[in-house]
Amino acid sequence: MDKDLIFIQTILSDEMVANGFPVVYKGKLNHEILKLFTSMAEAKVSQGCSNHSIRRKVFHVIVECVQNITRHSDDYDEDGIGNGIFVVGERKDFYYVITGNIIKSHKVRKLEEKLEKLNSMADNELLKLHKTQMLDGELSEKGGAGLGLIDMIRKTGEKYIYQFLKLDMENHFFILKVTVPKIA
Repeated sequence: MDKDLIFIQTILSDEMVANGFPVVYKGKLNHEILKLFTSMAEAKVSQGCSNHSIRRKVFHVIVECVQNITRHSDDYDEDGIGNGIFVVGERKDFYYVITGNIIKSHKVRKLEEKLEKLNSMADNELLKLHKTQMLDGELSEKGGAGLGLIDMIRKTGEKYIYQFLKLDMENHFFILKVTVPKIA
């Protein structure tokens, strides 16, 4: 483990978790960072939640959100791994995961339409869409079949909160908040 990961683990996990602050990370979101965040989140969520189903949902959302950044961020390193911001936190009635990453401006409309469609669908419609995507979904050039967003909204039962901030003519900063209620 390199010194940056050690710093993140000791400073962020010990200080922020002990003081009730969310876990925050900005930078390349690779496999090592994903493992670090899941272990930090597991410790934090396990302290305040004995419900295994809710803990599983939180971990699922964390993994899906990080994968979305690694696959779909348009700010990436020489290895093609996406950069972004990742926040895990807790409020009285829910846990939350917030991600932020740069996307090309021409992608905003399609992504916003997809998020709005998912937010407007009933549970049975989401299930049908999920099954259709499993059977008929084509893999994108980055390896995704479009299941992540469908799966998260189905499992959490919560609408997406999102925003697109225009950075310049070619880029937007996409912010996504996914909440997981503490009541199963």
